[in-house]
Amino acid sequence: MSIFEYNGSALVAMVGKNCFAIASDRRLGVQLQTIATDFQRIYQIHDRLFIGISGLATDAQTLYQRLVFRHKLYELREERDMKPETFASLVSALLYEKRFGPYFCQPVIAGLGDENKPFICTMDAIGAKELAKDFVVAGSASESLYGACEAMFKPDMEPEELFETISQALQASVDRDCLSGWGGHVYVVTPTEVKERILKGRMD
Repeated sequence: MSIFEYNGSALVAMVGKNCFAIASDRRLGVQLQTIATDFQRIYQIHDRLFIGISGLATDAQTLYQRLVFRHKLYELREERDMKPETFASLVSALLYEKRFGPYFCQPVIAGLGDENKPFICTMDAIGAKELAKDFVVAGSASESLYGACEAMFKPDMEPEELFETISQALQASVDRDCLSGWGGHVYVVTPTEVKERILKGRMD
C-alpha cells in the first residue's frame, strides 16, 4: 500500500460563479481499520482561503501548522491577507524545500482572489502545482472523483447548485473507495459568507 493511502482520504474543490466549494470525507483509518469518523481535512487560512490536505494524516497536521505560522508572519509584515495565488506558491516552496524527505501530502488550495475570481489548485508531495479552471481532486478516492466531477460539473453554478453538485460527486466517489467515506464535510465560499455543512453518508 502507498504511504499516501495509509489513512485514506477524498478531497475535491470546485469552481462556481464568483464562488467555490471545497469538500472532503471524514474517515481517518489505519489501512482498513477505521480510527475516527469526524476527522478534519479542510482548514481555513482566512475568510476567503481554504486548504484541504490529503495523504498521511500526521504529515497533514504538521504541514498545516507550518503554513499557519508562515501566514501569520506574512499578515504581520504586510498587514493584509494572502492572495490564493501567493499562498499556493508558499505551499509549493515549503513542500519543495523538503523534496528529499517529503511530507506525504497532496494539498488542495481554494480561494477567492481579486474581483472575487475563484482560484483552485492542487500539487504533489514535492510542490509541483496543477492549476485548473473547473475542479481539482486529491486523495485515495481521486480516480472515482475525476469521473464523477467530469460528469457532473458545469460552469458558472450558483452557490446552492455548486453545493449539491460537489456533495453528489463526493458521495458517489467515496462509495467506490473503501479507504475513504463515513460522511462528508463541505464548505461553500462566496464573497460575503462561508457556509459549512456536514454530510451524512454510508457508514460502512
